Amino acid sequence: MDFAYDDRTRELMARLTDFLDEHVYPAEPALEEQIENADEPWAWTRLPVVKELQAEARRRGLWNLFLPGEHGAGLTNLQYAPLAELTGRAWRLGPASLNCAAPDTGNMEVLAMFATPEQKKRWLAPLLDGSIRSAFAMTEPAVASSDATTIETRIEADGDAYVITGRKWWITGAMNPDAELLIVMGKTDPTAERHRQQSMVIVPRSAPGVRVLRGMSVFGYDDRDHGGHAEIVFDGARVPRANLILGEGDGFAIAQARLGPGRIHHCMRSIGVAERALDLMCARAGERVAFGRRLDEQGVVREWIAESRIRIEQLRLLVLRTAWTMDRLGNKAAHADIQAIKAATPTTVEWILDKAIQVHGAAGLSQDTVLAGAFASIRTLRLADGPDEVHRNALARTEVRTAAERRAKGGGPLELRS
Repeated sequence: MDFAYDDRTRELMARLTDFLDEHVYPAEPALEEQIENADEPWAWTRLPVVKELQAEARRRGLWNLFLPGEHGAGLTNLQYAPLAELTGRAWRLGPASLNCAAPDTGNMEVLAMFATPEQKKRWLAPLLDGSIRSAFAMTEPAVASSDATTIETRIEADGDAYVITGRKWWITGAMNPDAELLIVMGKTDPTAERHRQQSMVIVPRSAPGVRVLRGMSVFGYDDRDHGGHAEIVFDGARVPRANLILGEGDGFAIAQARLGPGRIHHCMRSIGVAERALDLMCARAGERVAFGRRLDEQGVVREWIAESRIRIEQLRLLVLRTAWTMDRLGNKAAHADIQAIKAATPTTVEWILDKAIQVHGAAGLSQDTVLAGAFASIRTLRLADGPDEVHRNALARTEVRTAAERRAKGGGPLELRS
């Protein structure tokens, strides 16, 4: 396995680093101020600071880097990994500035892979251009959405239309009025085989019967700089049958295709969060004195700093190996690795953030640093795209099956012999 960055990756990393240093980090204070003073605070896409950064990113050729193939920059997962990590260091503005922010990235991937030419023209093109935003509506309050087969929202054919009825929540980005489309997962045939009951349709946010009930907060943070998280009711919302993505019964397969790349993107960015947290921890420890010594001279703090570096490097290698496997063998072959990074990343980064907060003392809990908000955001990843426990259970199942296959071939268990 060769994880060395090629010339194109290194050149893009240098360009992106300059962009972050010169424009994104200095703009972070303006983001909060503009959100507070905005006429429509949920519409982060209309904020001057975001528009200016997006224009500069386009000018520098740093646009849609996440998307492979003809619609994006054509990067492999291994090439995109360090770039996503860099944007993760400035998670509030970095991904959005490059049009590489979830959930739009996952939705663009779905449309690029599965949409009809008409759907691509109507919805994918403006998403790629950054002129509209989107949301992905799968999670529901009444069922355990970690098992996507249990969703209850109905998508029923009625003549040349589909009628959508159900309730969704934690729909990231949907509070933004510029989120013009919702990709909605629901059941078209509850009597079909378990994984063929679900379908996905494109539902305009403005469609009659779509009601955004409320924004939802995470530990008190409303995530307005990402369009918030909405609870939505679909009360007989009607859309043309042409809004169906792929075919009836393909919804579960589409979800799996969407969530694989989405999970590795989350993990890549989260490593950047951890790097910034460690940098802030070191800076704070070097300037604070307690009991006659700087914090970075105290044994327990040094232990946290050293352990943070070890965990980051271990995590990065695991994520890079996953990207390498996805590029060479495909997402399906990398499924176990994707499960491993999705289980490992949030808990690892959460631990590092916790130690960075501790070193900052009460300031780490306040709005005066980025740490508290980052902690809330990373904590959500232990549930988003599947809870830790689901991924660990699936990974264990794979491991047990692999061991059984090895024994069946005569390999036997590995034993210690005296």
